[in-house]
Amino acid sequence: MTPGVIALIVAIGVAVGFSSGVLGIGGGLFLVPALVYFLGYSQHQAQGTTLALLCLPVGMIAALRYHQEGLVEWRVAGILFCGFLVGAYIGAGIAVNLSPKLLRQLFGASLVVIGARLLWTR
Repeated sequence: MTPGVIALIVAIGVAVGFSSGVLGIGGGLFLVPALVYFLGYSQHQAQGTTLALLCLPVGMIAALRYHQEGLVEWRVAGILFCGFLVGAYIGAGIAVNLSPKLLRQLFGASLVVIGARLLWTR
């Protein structure tokens, strides 16, 4: 894994952690597509790696099942975890200062943009 790839993984972790802190969403909605589009993972690899990131305690059983199929990138999950912590902390700090209306609008806009991308790309 090159330093550039590690930097990209950290950036993804921070960005998705940030979105999780601000919007209360992240793993399935932002992280899986980021792994697919930016790192070229298959959908299964992206889901398995995301579950590994979130495995304590939520996704451990599912992550282990993906691991049995060779679909978890444990090093990437660990690196993402570090970035996710930073981004989530910063994002949550910002979110508590946003109005409920603005936060709801940001959440809705995020869902629309991601949904449209999923519907109209390969």
